[in-house]
Amino acid sequence: MIMDNKRVTSVFILMSVCLALLVWINILTGSMFIPAKEVIYVIMGKSGNEMWTNIIMNIRLPRLIAAIVLGGCLALSGYLLQTFFDNPIVGPFVLGISSGAKLTVALTLIFLLSKGRNIGSFGMIVSAFAGAMMAMGFVLLISSRTRSMSLLVICGIMIGYICSAITDFVVTFADDSNIVNLHNWSMGSLNGINMTQVAIMSLIALLCLICAVCMSKPIGAYRLGQDYASSMGVNIRLLKVMLIMVSSLLAASVTAFAGPISFVGIAVPHLAGNMVRTSSPSVMIPACFLGGAVVTLMCDCIARSVFAPTEVSISSVTALLLVPVVIWMLLGRRKNAD
Repeated sequence: MIMDNKRVTSVFILMSVCLALLVWINILTGSMFIPAKEVIYVIMGKSGNEMWTNIIMNIRLPRLIAAIVLGGCLALSGYLLQTFFDNPIVGPFVLGISSGAKLTVALTLIFLLSKGRNIGSFGMIVSAFAGAMMAMGFVLLISSRTRSMSLLVICGIMIGYICSAITDFVVTFADDSNIVNLHNWSMGSLNGINMTQVAIMSLIALLCLICAVCMSKPIGAYRLGQDYASSMGVNIRLLKVMLIMVSSLLAASVTAFAGPISFVGIAVPHLAGNMVRTSSPSVMIPACFLGGAVVTLMCDCIARSVFAPTEVSISSVTALLLVPVVIWMLLGRRKNAD
């Protein structure tokens, strides 16, 4: 597919404008509306209202940055997994990778809290990564035994259900009040994220994004076939390992800080591809990251603002908005196949 540079530039400009607008809306809105003038004063450090300053700087700003970073991570993870399996209907949530990460994080938190200990951000990421790799290993085992992508997806969904059931069972019967509060996290939530966590997740996202960009040329060759990629000097085994590691780390980071967020990883790469009208990884990688940031920030705004002061799970909003996109995508593939 020939790349239209003007179209690609226009799409990136449009997504950047949408992201900037959503950032402003997220700062203004919530359970308490803050006037735009006061927001400007807070940002400039000239506000005398300590309550509004605390809400913006310690609650809303970390949350919206986290939505941007983690949304981008989810979409990029989905794109890398779709590249690895050569199928546009896979993603970290569908394959059970997010649920595997959720299970190990929940079990680690419950074990340590029952011992009177806390776990830091690094420990949560390591735990989530271990769970993600465990689920990914099971998916790879299935993929080595069957060529049916439908069976692979079904098995991934079953893995997700099993991990989620175990997690919900353990969390439900936990005694400690701090452990019971994990219920909101287990459903997917950006509530309570602080700037320290934002810094850690941003560093991980940046490193993974750099790795993905460095892999863009090998990925482009890989998408044309493994034989072609090998003839171009691509180390197929190393590329596959890198795709698995980076995609799992991205998904694990999201789950560690926000719990499982559904369907962003599967739907956004498809939306981004339809917008830029090119399969070039050098375009798709940043497009997926930016698109995931826009979609997740919009969904989080809906989750915390529409029914304020009651906050709904962000996964409920992403499922409601993105499942129709996935269905449309599947119907489109079926029509093309016919």
